[in-house]
Amino acid sequence: MRAPLNWLGEYVELPEGVTGEQVAAALVKVGLEEEGLHGGDVVGPVVVGRVVSFTPEPQKNGKTIRWCQVDVGSYNPDDGQPRGIVCGAGNFVEGDLVLVALPGAVLPGGFAIAARKTYGHVSDGMICSARELGLGDDHSGIIRLVEWEFGDVEPGTDALTLLGLDEQTVEVNVTPDRGYAFSLRGIAREYSHSTGAAFTDPALLDTPAPTDDGPAVRLADDAPINGHAGCDRYVARVVRGVDAAATSPRWMQKRLEQAGMRPISLAVDVTNYVMLALGQPLHAFDLSKLVAPVVVRRARAGERLTTLDDVERTLHAEDLLITDSPSGDGSRVLALAGVMGGASSEVGTTTTDLLIESAHFDPITVARTARRHKLSTEASRRYERGVDLDLAAAAAELAVRLLVEHGGGTPAAVTDVDEREPVPPIEMPWDLPNRIVGAQWTEAQVVETLREIGCTVEPAVGGGGTLRVTAPTWRPDLRIGVDLVEEVARLRDYAQIGSVLPVAPPGRGLTHGQRVRRTVARALADHGLVEVLSYPFVSGATHDALGLPAGDPRRAAIRLANPLSDELPLMRTELLSTLLETLRRNVSRGLTDIGLYEIGLVTRPAPDSTPHAPQGPVGVRPSDADLDAIRAAVPPQPRRVAIVLTGQRDLPGWTGPGRAADWTDALEAALLVARTVGVEPTVVGDADHMPWHPGRCARLEIDGQLFGHAGELHPKVCAALDLPARTVAAEVDVDVLTAASGRIVKARPISTFPLAKEDVAVVVDAVVPAGDVEAALSTGAGDLLESIRLFDSYTGPQVGEGKKSLAFALRFRAPDRTLTAQETAAARDAAVAEATRATGAVLRS
Repeated sequence: MRAPLNWLGEYVELPEGVTGEQVAAALVKVGLEEEGLHGGDVVGPVVVGRVVSFTPEPQKNGKTIRWCQVDVGSYNPDDGQPRGIVCGAGNFVEGDLVLVALPGAVLPGGFAIAARKTYGHVSDGMICSARELGLGDDHSGIIRLVEWEFGDVEPGTDALTLLGLDEQTVEVNVTPDRGYAFSLRGIAREYSHSTGAAFTDPALLDTPAPTDDGPAVRLADDAPINGHAGCDRYVARVVRGVDAAATSPRWMQKRLEQAGMRPISLAVDVTNYVMLALGQPLHAFDLSKLVAPVVVRRARAGERLTTLDDVERTLHAEDLLITDSPSGDGSRVLALAGVMGGASSEVGTTTTDLLIESAHFDPITVARTARRHKLSTEASRRYERGVDLDLAAAAAELAVRLLVEHGGGTPAAVTDVDEREPVPPIEMPWDLPNRIVGAQWTEAQVVETLREIGCTVEPAVGGGGTLRVTAPTWRPDLRIGVDLVEEVARLRDYAQIGSVLPVAPPGRGLTHGQRVRRTVARALADHGLVEVLSYPFVSGATHDALGLPAGDPRRAAIRLANPLSDELPLMRTELLSTLLETLRRNVSRGLTDIGLYEIGLVTRPAPDSTPHAPQGPVGVRPSDADLDAIRAAVPPQPRRVAIVLTGQRDLPGWTGPGRAADWTDALEAALLVARTVGVEPTVVGDADHMPWHPGRCARLEIDGQLFGHAGELHPKVCAALDLPARTVAAEVDVDVLTAASGRIVKARPISTFPLAKEDVAVVVDAVVPAGDVEAALSTGAGDLLESIRLFDSYTGPQVGEGKKSLAFALRFRAPDRTLTAQETAAARDAAVAEATRATGAVLRS
């Protein structure tokens, strides 16, 4: 919203010589964000000149220039002769008053004016167009003051003051909850709050009572949204005999231009002027094109409307319309209420009788209509933020006065259909601002501040230090106590509120689950992986790309009612579905050696139907039963860790050729997650589980419960997702890990005695998992075994067809003595015996 200082000064007392920067600073103090400063950027001598004569001179390029003699009064040369200026425009005649930028002037954009030789003459200045002076976009010709209704102005008059080019305009950013500031009235009120300057409300006008001959108006909203009628007040004012297409007075045009709007005609300019001044949008209808009664209703199926921008629009059942018809049923659509009028009732050059509409429309209705039709207008932006409930009659009166004064009209009939409900009061403990903000205001200070913004304040029934506050009609954003707290804080000056560090409440610190997650995250980061966060939304095509078979529970995803993107309407059921997309994006940007991990939630609805959560009214606390039903409708959301690696795991260099990431790296990372918190998962061998490659996927369990999977991704998955071949990944369940890691583990003392080494090689059937053999050896070796590691796997003719040889390194140590050779050999033999019994292993000779 732009606020010209000269206009703002009519509603609030501005100090002499105040600058735009100072006004903006005062508005920032009460919470209005400064967007920019405009105007005052034309410097130097810009004066009124009279064209004494000119000579057309055709040029070789086909263009004709004029060599002009321009009288600029006291700015003429010492000999008193007119200045010679070259001009390319052809829309002026001898004797015209024009605007001349003289040498030394600087126009918008830093364009400096100097005497220079051009087209065979020395041009001693420049005759200016509106665009060159920053007054508009018109570059079709230079400014003729006779067209701008300035009368007979003497040459040499300062044009900066004449046109307001030396005036500044402050632009503020109006947030959605501060709709009242979308007007000069609202900004002036805020400046008054900030500085204490006297405020004059331009809406305090005497308005006429409704007349018997007023246009018939019927409010017929049969489908209110959230219980709020689409229109609760409609004021219609008739003005007859007005020249609606007349040119607006220059002072009004200048203010509209300074506010960023283009002057059009008297009827349009007056409605825009009143909207900017008071914040109440108006609409002017050609009365001769209307048939009473005017009906405000919702749209019906199949209805269409051609709006003022010449676009035919198909209407929606929630659209609120202004209609009329001879039968009284409102069958002809005239306008989208609060958004834009229709072409059928548009004010034209022959219009003499006007109906001025000034109404109060529901913010939600207008906002939805504007977004539905992609039609954001100055009116809709104000209505959707909330317009003053009491403003309609005053705004219409101001518009009628301006039309009568400048268009020669006569005020006529008046209609005021008023179905407004009273503003509900807010009950608030007087010390609520102190408790929330941490300040030490007294009750008198709180009451004084609330009354300053226009609230009515009185003790609540029953007393007890509670205030009963009724917000002013121009503040529909004040609904609950904390809204009033914000008002007290900003008017009492945010800068005066001290910084108070909150006191940490006593407690037991992090929960076990939080400690597990943080420990796992640190361990994976130390392992050389990078943590990422991805949106938990996927499409159905993602399940196809991952190769999930039909009927797989992971395909049963929750569909969002209001997704951020229509292409991603589902909640993810596994973490890899979004982590792999993050990997793909990084690979597409040229990264080749990547290791990523993510800790997050997945949504896994139960196989049976999940109950739907009840939808209660907005602004009211749900009942305990409703809360229980909402909780029951939330599907399980287990927490997972996903890991993905591609490219080189060990980079090549002087130490060696490097090593590509393979399935063992994914398995090691998954085991690291568990081992970090003292849990040792069981690797249950190969698994056929998409999106992993069969035979290169390991299933991990903790105490017989599925913990996760790790291995190499299926080649088809890599191709479908544009990932490098041989990409490896793992995904494990943090909730299973958290439950298993809650046990108290007794630490083993560190032995200072020597280590005994034994290596064994056993032959087993090729289908026997190495993990089963390792587990059997570990069980048979007993308590003396400190570690066991598979270091070789061999298949070939030496061990026979269908067989494989597995070599393990066994390390023994006793806590209280040095082991003898006999003890070590006995432990080794016991390990082999158990492996033979459990897996059929035979000691390789």
